[in-house]
Amino acid sequence: MENVFEVVDKSGRKIRLTNKQWKHVLSKRPYMSNYLEEINHILKNPIKIVAREVGNIFDYYGYFKNIREKSKYLKIAVKYLNGDGFVITVYFVRNIN
Repeated sequence: MENVFEVVDKSGRKIRLTNKQWKHVLSKRPYMSNYLEEINHILKNPIKIVAREVGNIFDYYGYFKNIREKSKYLKIAVKYLNGDGFVITVYFVRNIN
């Protein structure tokens, strides 16, 4: 499976955004095509990482103070399997939770 990109986060874990998952994100949120570089950057340098209680999923957050929308945090959901991370989805939220 081809990757759009692969990065190493600040804790040394690999995270991939596959072509298949990127197409899935864009099918639901086409405007995300403008944020590919920011997604890459946030995965390497998030302002916060929040572990979910189930599913070995972590939410990586970045903040965009200069966008017009009320939702200024970009949330990137990453699922870990055997030590490797895979981006599940990406979207803007109003708060870190």
